[in-house]
Amino acid sequence: MINENFTDKESILIKSGNGGDGAVSFIRYKGVSNGGPDGGDGGNGGNVYFVGDRHKTSLADFMYKHKYIAENGEKGDKQNSHGKNGKDLLISVPLGTVISDAETGEFICDIFTDGEKRLIMTGGKGGKGNAKFCTSRRHCPHFAQKGETTLIKRVNLELKIIADVGLVGFPNVGKSTLLSKISSAKPKIANYHFTTLSPNLGVVNYYDNTFVAADIPGLIEGASQGAGLGHDFLRHIERTRMLCHVVDISGMEGRNPIEDYRQINKEISEYSKKLGALKQVIVLNKCDVYGSEENVKEFRKRVRKYKIFEVSAIDGTGTEELIKELFENLQDLPKIEPKEDSGFIYDIKESTNFEIERDEDGAYVVFGDLVTMLTRNVVLNDMESMAYMQKTLRNVGVIKKLRQLGIKDGDTVVIGDIEFDFID
Repeated sequence: MINENFTDKESILIKSGNGGDGAVSFIRYKGVSNGGPDGGDGGNGGNVYFVGDRHKTSLADFMYKHKYIAENGEKGDKQNSHGKNGKDLLISVPLGTVISDAETGEFICDIFTDGEKRLIMTGGKGGKGNAKFCTSRRHCPHFAQKGETTLIKRVNLELKIIADVGLVGFPNVGKSTLLSKISSAKPKIANYHFTTLSPNLGVVNYYDNTFVAADIPGLIEGASQGAGLGHDFLRHIERTRMLCHVVDISGMEGRNPIEDYRQINKEISEYSKKLGALKQVIVLNKCDVYGSEENVKEFRKRVRKYKIFEVSAIDGTGTEELIKELFENLQDLPKIEPKEDSGFIYDIKESTNFEIERDEDGAYVVFGDLVTMLTRNVVLNDMESMAYMQKTLRNVGVIKKLRQLGIKDGDTVVIGDIEFDFID
């Protein structure tokens, strides 16, 4: 399994749908000259969800499309007709995708299982129609509430491959060839360094059981400090349960197999102590190459920490014993677990928080969540709506705060686009 357009990090913009506006309408039909209000509520905007999809292996879908917007709710209508709710937006991502807020870096969720559906952003609430503002004292409200407007947020997506076994080693040691022999994967194979530039996944069958192996692109000296594509490669073994360390035992490229083995383990441990402590098996590959026997003897003499297998990935010699060993080891190792969900949701909550400052002209400027709420609810050319605003300002403490700040009759108060003279 290989993806030529593999990418494991992307940043996208998401936005839930705006709420639909409430309707201003009055009953009008033959025989009724002064019908009451019948304006319906606006529909709610669509939510934004991320959904796990096992058929996706990369974030390549997000390379060219960076903005994802859910459908807006529709406006309310006459006869108390409720506006249609906007459709939810489902964004499919590969398993192992970690989502975080781009601005703060706060972790949001880890999409780990197929079909997992995680709410990220709620849609805006629909505005109330004028029928909802009818009271015993207000019989004919000529105003309605606007729907909530949602904000665009940027989120980071990072894919961390989920595999039971990670194949690690220097470039060109035969990891891709070995993966092709023990699984159904068909990675690109060629005799030069960095043929593999993205992790390849393969499902390994062992009788009626299966496990997943990942060919991690070749590491180099200094990878733990980011040399080459070190951090990009190492990140993909963070979710493996054990490591299969592949070594070119032939020495045909003039390299020392023992030094190669030690260098790779050093890079892994320096990147993460947790990774360095993972269970390992060692695969001495290219044992079919003339002269490898002496290198095998020397390696076994000097390296005794892990179990060693001699294979020829080209013809598959020794791979059956290796598969058996990997499977038996996995039975005793803990399962891979996702990061604990933070419960984070981009949610619009109507708040009456406010602050007051004086500008350079001496006007009292009110700002904060309260202003956003009033913008939705107040119609400037409607006396009843303005009366509602005045009542709200008293109830939430704005008038009291203005008096504490020393406001006098005739002083200017600014609330969003609304400007008026204060009269106590």
